[in-house]
This record gives sequence, C-alpha cells and structure tokens, in this order.
Amino acid sequence: MNDLSILEVKGLRKAFGAVRAVEEISFSVEQGEIFTIIGPNGAGKTTTLEMIEGMQIPDSGTIEVAGMTWDKDAERIKTIIGVQPQSSAMFELLTLEENLALFASFYPHSKSTAEVLEMINLTEHRRKNVKSLSGGQRQRLAIGLAMISDPQIIFLDEPTTGLDPQARRNIWDIVLKLKELGKTTILTTHYMEEAEKLSDRVCIVDQGRVVTLDTPARLIDRLTEEREVRLFFQDGEAAAQDTEQAARQDATVVRTLLEGSALKLWSIRPEETLYGVFGFTKEKGYKVEQVSIREMSLEDVFIAFTGKEWRD
Repeated sequence: MNDLSILEVKGLRKAFGAVRAVEEISFSVEQGEIFTIIGPNGAGKTTTLEMIEGMQIPDSGTIEVAGMTWDKDAERIKTIIGVQPQSSAMFELLTLEENLALFASFYPHSKSTAEVLEMINLTEHRRKNVKSLSGGQRQRLAIGLAMISDPQIIFLDEPTTGLDPQARRNIWDIVLKLKELGKTTILTTHYMEEAEKLSDRVCIVDQGRVVTLDTPARLIDRLTEEREVRLFFQDGEAAAQDTEQAARQDATVVRTLLEGSALKLWSIRPEETLYGVFGFTKEKGYKVEQVSIREMSLEDVFIAFTGKEWRD
C-alpha cells in the first residue's frame, strides 16, 4: 500500500450461484479524493462496494482499508468508515436529532449532532420526525448518519437517484464539503454530469471488471481528439446533403451524419472544418441557421468503453 492510498482493492471476485457479479476488480483510492464508480446496471458496482464495506465476503482478492484487513481488524475498520444507510434503516417516528444521537451511540467517538445537522443543512428540521421529510432531506440525513462517527472514508451508493435537480445539487455541496474536511468519498452514481463535476477520478466498471480509470478530463482527452460540429440548414435537406458530400472530401472530417436538414460532422480540427464548410455554403448560397461545436463528455467515454448507451 503506498503512502497516499487509504484503500487498496486487488483481484476482487464474487459469484452468486451461476451469476458472476464481480469478475476481476482492482483499484486504489487516495486519501482525501472523491472516487466515483460508474457502470451500467448489473455491472457489479454495489457488490464491489459491499465487499469493501465488509458486508459481503469476496470469493477471492484482497481489500486493505488504511493498511488494515477485514479478517484481522474488522472492529477498527468499522470506526473509520461511514456507510450511507438505506432509507429503511432510519427510525421514522424519531426526530432527526434522535436518529443521529442513536447512530452516534454505536461508536466510541462521534461528531456532535449539531455539527452534522449544520453540515447537511437540516438544523431547522432537527425536531421533525423522519417520516415527514422529503426525498432530498432523507438523503441528506442518510449522509449525516454516515458522517456521525467522523469517519475517514465515506461510502455513498447512488445518493442522488430519484431526486430533483435542486435536491441533487444540495447533495453535491455536501460531498464537496466532505472533501474540504479531508474526507475520502467513494461514490457510485447513475448521473454522468455528477461524476464529471464531483470526481477526482472515475472508475468505469462493466461486466464485473474495471474497463478504465482516470480523471474525468483525462478520460475525455484520451477518448478522442475529435469534436462534434452541428449545422442546421435553413434551405432544408438537399442543402445539408450537398454540404455533407463536400465535407467528406475534407481531410479534417472523420465522419458525418445526416439527420434531415441537420448535419453532424466529427472533426479533428473543427475551426478549419468550419472554414471549409462556410466557403462551400457561401459559394452555393445556402443559409446555415445554427452552428455548434460540442465538447466530448464523460457520457461519450462511457459509451466508447462499454458499448452501451447511458440511461439516467
């Protein structure tokens, strides 16, 4: 384990009967980073997390948490990790304060409930029963319960699924606050934008294996130098078709796609491509009403590595 790693996972495998949930997963997580695991449904994300959290025993492979292993140091590991509980683990008829105090009583050391309530921005709701909370507030409380023991590593399994955009951003703020406090956060998510905005590094898992792992920016850069150029023609389909034929002769254009009066070009040098395209449309008298150059995103990386369309 290197000095910066707080978690080291090597060669994890797990099968349930004939189903091989995790085939071969290895990665290390550095102290203080937001490390995100993404993958299609059934890729093995939750099983991987459950093995790291000590809830499932791997068929093979090793897990080291801050230099400790589950077989030798289970009690010590439990004091340094925080796991966001499922909604069903909360006590509906107790208040937020009471839930936090109860969870705090399970640990030898804990943060004050007031400090945690402040951090998850629920201080004014502290005397409300859990059953009266909205979906977003419940998720914030779940993160608060994971934080109550003041852990070094916090595991958040899809903390924003099913939330509206505002509630989702509230959770993003908490994750970024955890980073400021020097905590290590291991996150799984269904939302590409979330992974791109929050993560120091992203690990894409498919069919129980790590297919790629890097910073969001490097993954996007490594994917391709191409950019997508979109043009919409006022003069309709014929003009778009004619321009597509001309663009195909351009050495900077890698591929093209025609969709009615819209033309998409993938170019290695988009400005140069547009210079050529506008020369052609001007000569022909075609009117282009919209032009855009789209940067590649983490979603493009995901599709390139897994061959699967992403579905939120």
